[in-house]
Amino acid sequence: MIDLHTHTDRSDGTSTPAELIAEAKGMGLSALGITDHDTFAGYDAAVPFAEAAGLELICGIELSTRYQGQSVHLLGYFPVRPPSKELRKWLDFMLEMRRDRNNRLIAKLQSLDVDITLAEVETMGRTLTGRPHFARVLVDKGYAKDIQNAFDLYLDESARGFVQRQEVSMEEALERILASGGVPSLAHPVRVAKNNWEKLAAYVEDLAGLGLRAIEVYHSDHSPENVSFYQSLAQRNNLGITGGSDFHGANKPLIALGTGKRNNLHVPNELLEDLRTLAAH
Repeated sequence: MIDLHTHTDRSDGTSTPAELIAEAKGMGLSALGITDHDTFAGYDAAVPFAEAAGLELICGIELSTRYQGQSVHLLGYFPVRPPSKELRKWLDFMLEMRRDRNNRLIAKLQSLDVDITLAEVETMGRTLTGRPHFARVLVDKGYAKDIQNAFDLYLDESARGFVQRQEVSMEEALERILASGGVPSLAHPVRVAKNNWEKLAAYVEDLAGLGLRAIEVYHSDHSPENVSFYQSLAQRNNLGITGGSDFHGANKPLIALGTGKRNNLHVPNELLEDLRTLAAH
């Protein structure tokens, strides 16, 4: 069993890289992909722990992009060679855009009479500070009853405190990952077109023409019907298949590493060899 989509506390997860490796090894995973948002810091920190545990570790990343007027997440995998120095330098620019959003989000929350500072949130966020860290502070200070409530009241796109982050275009993100020898995969497609399968099919066909190499067929949010349809999209567009739980630790407590929600996930081992093949071509 493998899991190619996980997050550490270096982005918006709660497990340290060492803790994530230990949990993956303990449950018998044969390979683990770390796909933190906009940073390789979690992967880099996990490498020595994975080597010591004898666990195969796959370098990955999850990028927020703008496509067709909406936010669409793109996974990038580097199973053959490490990401380039150029890509790492570009990620510094991505983090600056995130910091700009965070400053604007603090100002917006303060305008709503929420007593919160960026320093408080950054204490939670460490390497990378995102909305889940804002949510934890809001809960700790009594402005929300739990993480989901904090998003519903202040942080989701429809909430009164929401501030849009500047996002790179899907085209640029695809180009950057491909130029670095990576495999770009469309993350959790169920969130892209809200189960409008005709619309998603058109999106995937367009993205394949732009350089998309794979689609995340297996995910904790995907029903069996979703999985079957995404498999057909991959076959129709000559795309590879990826999959993972999207594990975030305590920030998404219903999602278990390797097995998803209530054991609804099983990512086939052979996907990893297919991923290597995609990266080599």
